[in-house]
Amino acid sequence: MSLYRRGGKRLLDAVLAGAALVLLSPLLAITAAAIWLEDRHGPLFRQERVGRHGRPFRLVKFRSMPVGTPSVPSDAARQLRVTRVGRLIRRTNVDELPQLWCVLRGDMSLVGPRPALPSQRELVALRRARGVEALAPGLTGLAQVNAYDGMPESEKVEWDARYVTHVGLAADLGIISATVGYLLRRPPVY
Repeated sequence: MSLYRRGGKRLLDAVLAGAALVLLSPLLAITAAAIWLEDRHGPLFRQERVGRHGRPFRLVKFRSMPVGTPSVPSDAARQLRVTRVGRLIRRTNVDELPQLWCVLRGDMSLVGPRPALPSQRELVALRRARGVEALAPGLTGLAQVNAYDGMPESEKVEWDARYVTHVGLAADLGIISATVGYLLRRPPVY
């Protein structure tokens, strides 16, 4: 196992996530206030996800839907109502920024397979079979920069498994760079 996989990746995650949280703190505060002002409910959405080695963890995002909306995979969320602020933060991907806290905590990585919902049993089983669950889930990943949304779960797992064999600083920096293009596209769920 490479030095990067043994500790460099975690160090890079902690440094970059910590720096991003500090630099983005004004945007995070403004977003939280806008969400709260719209409906007087908490700005954060917490959801159980499947983490490294299949262990559950609590993913944190900015809330973009009304309180009480059911938890469903993003490709099934198109039918659900989104708040006015929610439309904006989804379009700009600002709703994802609180996940930097999950990265800083060590539940997630900057780069890795996107965390699955426990209800996505097929995806979880396919990842287990291919050794993908040995990695911490990521804020972005190889599947995301290769048209993740709408992709069949078996194809997502192929991209995730390819990443498992290529984990390294150069690969992570390349995926982070490619994510910039992904962020400039309109998200699939508004």
